[in-house]
Amino acid sequence: MTSFPRVLAVAVACSALLGGCAGRDFSDLDAFMASKRDRPGGVIAPIPTFKAYEAFSYSATSMRSPFDRPVEVREITQLQAISAIKPDESRAKEFLEQFTFDSLQMVGTLERDGQNWTLIKDPEGGVHRVTLGNYLGRHHGKIVEMTDTFVAVVEIVSDGTEDGWVERPRTIKLSGV
Repeated sequence: MTSFPRVLAVAVACSALLGGCAGRDFSDLDAFMASKRDRPGGVIAPIPTFKAYEAFSYSATSMRSPFDRPVEVREITQLQAISAIKPDESRAKEFLEQFTFDSLQMVGTLERDGQNWTLIKDPEGGVHRVTLGNYLGRHHGKIVEMTDTFVAVVEIVSDGTEDGWVERPRTIKLSGV
C-alpha cells in the first residue's frame, strides 16, 4: 500500500511541471506561420504522359531452350560426317539396355583405381556403375561423355525410312541438382 502523502506529493510535482508549459506567448509561432502564408503559391507540374505499351513478340520458340546443355559444334559435325549410321546388331546387349532412357537416373559418380564411373539407377531400384563406351537405353545409347553432373549419350534411332538411322544426343542429369 502506498501512503496518501506520497501520492499527494507526486500529484503536486506533476501539476507544477505541467503548469510551466502553460505559457500564453505564441508570438514566435505566429510570426513563423505569417511568413509562410505571405510567400506566393507554387505551380504544380502537369502529370507526365506515358507511351503506350508495346507487346514483345518472342520469335525464338522453335530454337533450343537456353536452359538445355548446348550441343557442341564439333559433336554435330562429327555426327554428320558419319554417312552410314546403323546400330551394331552383333554386339552383346548390356544390362541397362533393357530400360527406356527416360526411366534411368544418374545418382552419383565414383572414382576407383584411377577409373571414373557414373552411378545409374534403374527403375527397379538397382544402382549400376557405367563408364565411357558403355551402352544404356533401348535405342543403342552409347556413353560419350561423363562429368560430375551429367552423362552424355548418343542414341541411334530410326529416321522413319526402311534402313535409315540417325544419331540423337541425349543427357541424363544428376538427380537432385
